[in-house]
Amino acid sequence: MFKIKVERIVKKPIDVVFEALSDHASYALFKSVGVAELLTEGDQERNGTGALRTVQTGSFKVWERITAFERPIHMQYQIEKAKPIKMEHYKGIIDLKDLGDGTTHVTWVSEGRLVVPLIGGFFDRKMQKQGTLVFNSMLKSIEKR
Repeated sequence: MFKIKVERIVKKPIDVVFEALSDHASYALFKSVGVAELLTEGDQERNGTGALRTVQTGSFKVWERITAFERPIHMQYQIEKAKPIKMEHYKGIIDLKDLGDGTTHVTWVSEGRLVVPLIGGFFDRKMQKQGTLVFNSMLKSIEKR
């Protein structure tokens, strides 16, 4: 099982950080993410609850559904499908806290398991390491905008 938890203070206002993390179109600006596409719009907001999007990094692609959306402090997602390796995704949460000085505290958690017989643990460790790098890179990129 992989457990990714990234906490970081981003030197940008909470609205800017939330928009960058919730809007699929902004993912094209992240070097660590290849392509993101919105397949189904959300119920109340385009990228909100119910939205289905794909996110691709290298050859790894996931289909994630937005399951909770509370602008600008909270978002949850569930990875419904992944390829080329299957995944069971248990938790995807992004929480933001306005620190009152134009900075935002971000906590990003993702937990799951890559379904690979015999060597799944190896891939889980790789996913944990790579996911941590990607999440940190994205948050750092928001700060540089």
